[in-house]
Amino acid sequence: MRLLLLIALLLPLTAAVGGKNYQRVDVMEIARNYDIMVADQDYDDDSDDDDNDSDDNNVHHYDDSCPPGCHCTPRVVQCSDQGLIGVPGKLPSDSLMIDLQNNDITEIKEDDFKGLEKLYGLFLINNRISKIHPRAFKNMNNLRLLYLSYNALTQIPADLPPNLVELRFHENRINRIQRDAFKGLRKLHVLELGANPLANSGMELGAFNGLSTLYVGMSENKLTAVPKDLPSSITELNLEYNKIFKIEVEDLIRYKNLQRLSLSFNQIRFVENGSLAKIPNIREIHLDNNALKKVPAGLSSLRYLQVIFLHANKISSVGINDFCPLRFGEKKNLYNGISLFANPVKYWDVHPGTFRCVGGRRGVQLGNFRK
Repeated sequence: MRLLLLIALLLPLTAAVGGKNYQRVDVMEIARNYDIMVADQDYDDDSDDDDNDSDDNNVHHYDDSCPPGCHCTPRVVQCSDQGLIGVPGKLPSDSLMIDLQNNDITEIKEDDFKGLEKLYGLFLINNRISKIHPRAFKNMNNLRLLYLSYNALTQIPADLPPNLVELRFHENRINRIQRDAFKGLRKLHVLELGANPLANSGMELGAFNGLSTLYVGMSENKLTAVPKDLPSSITELNLEYNKIFKIEVEDLIRYKNLQRLSLSFNQIRFVENGSLAKIPNIREIHLDNNALKKVPAGLSSLRYLQVIFLHANKISSVGINDFCPLRFGEKKNLYNGISLFANPVKYWDVHPGTFRCVGGRRGVQLGNFRK
């Protein structure tokens, strides 16, 4: 979990390259936390105990084995921004991190990563990859991070490394996920599928079999409803910028562990009574920039809910019991964020007791409604 939080903090500002935006990963910054990788990988670094190898010798060794045009330091190979049309040959066999971001690679062949059995992170962001050989990741059992965002893939590659922790396919051309597409990925924590032309009908029943993922990102897809077959283990689900128009009880019944749900920028007009009660552990809900006409029912029963964003909807009135339970002490966590601005609700008509379970004066944002 420490590693996942670290990587999230290391994603820098979006850069524009080749007419499209992509998030460059600072591979060297991740590599500086090598002690975390060694602990997770149970990798025994024999060179630390070898008195005959100096730092100068190590640098010289990597200069000799480094592919032309690339920059290499011990166990980190950086070949980004080189205009490569294929994966360089003769990559150092003890590499832990390989950076191939922002090139023109179109295909991953069977032997491109042959012999790299210690590889921990592989970054292929912003290439033109449309084809990956089914055996391209054979014997890469130590691979934890695989970033394939901003490419031209139309389906999930076969036989993905079994110990992946983070897998990213943001902005490809994936419109179908076949049954058992992620089979065997029992350690996966992060699955990013955003910005693909993926509709509900494109996900076969059992597509997510075997996953115990914590985060699933499916923003900017073509979803018209909340997917009902995602891993039941998820604690965070991002469905922003889709075309979902209602939330029904059956949509959330599978996701009892959910703590953060983001449905911003959809077309939601209706939340069925009892729907939110199916996610009792929820801490944060984003329903802003939709078409709701009233505060969703059931918020007051969510004992751990701390943040609810409802701004930029069509809510015209707020009831005294919409957010807080009737009995004092029933709510375990006080709200620290309720947003209602950019709605046609008149804040002077809202009863002061409506926000009795909010901690602090700045916990509520009402504002004036202006067309």
